[in-house]
Amino acid sequence: MRRAPALLINTADIELWPGGVLRARSNADARALAQAQWVLRRKRDGRYLAAATAHGVLPLVPRLMREEGIEAALDALDQHWARHGRSETRESLLPLSGLQQRLGQLGIDAAAYEDATGLALEAEPTQLSLAGFDRYRRPLWLRRDAARSWQRMQRAAAMDGIALDAISGYRSHAYQLGIFERKRARGLQVADILKVNAAPGYSEHHSGFALDIGTPGEPPAEERFEHTAAFAWLLQHAGRFGLQLSYPRDNPHGIVYEPWHWCWRAGAG
Repeated sequence: MRRAPALLINTADIELWPGGVLRARSNADARALAQAQWVLRRKRDGRYLAAATAHGVLPLVPRLMREEGIEAALDALDQHWARHGRSETRESLLPLSGLQQRLGQLGIDAAAYEDATGLALEAEPTQLSLAGFDRYRRPLWLRRDAARSWQRMQRAAAMDGIALDAISGYRSHAYQLGIFERKRARGLQVADILKVNAAPGYSEHHSGFALDIGTPGEPPAEERFEHTAAFAWLLQHAGRFGLQLSYPRDNPHGIVYEPWHWCWRAGAG
């Protein structure tokens, strides 16, 4: 019998990770994660909230039921178990609730930003598939078709003597907001950050279709990637697998040239 792919169940505030994927951060975490079928993880800071075991839900924080979004997360888990662990036949998207508040925190006017960049809002999917692991041995989450295409492309490149590794895949709106908050804390202005990072809600990484690609021995997410054999291979072959370069030089979105950023597009290839 074919084993079902590992899934990440996604809700507005909390992600549900399959057991055996996350690393323990303390002895208490280690004991709980060892029993976990699912781990509930707060999106805005990555805090582990609870472990769902065969015997029930084991809280990892005080006052678990007061956590924002906990009922929606537990409902999503119940629905998954009700389907006997089967993945959904139809992929769906989360509502874009809370996004205006996130943009307001940064002083970004959504309408003006869309007019200036031509970027579209990217909703988060309700589930993602494990596409392997990235360069840093972190789980790589992508939408199902994008995950399959990446794995096929990585194998094809290897057969041609080209090593491709993933730098990052899916990112939540909350994670993207964190990028801005950390850079602002270092003294950068929002206008400068927007030259290299899309505003929360507008990154292709939110969709689960985009990933950053590198090759061993080269630093991640740097323009010099374009001079590698891996990039030359991608230009020639990535289209066969439905992946396209999103931000070439002089792209209409005003985003800096990113030879490492590729996105799976339905119907491409």
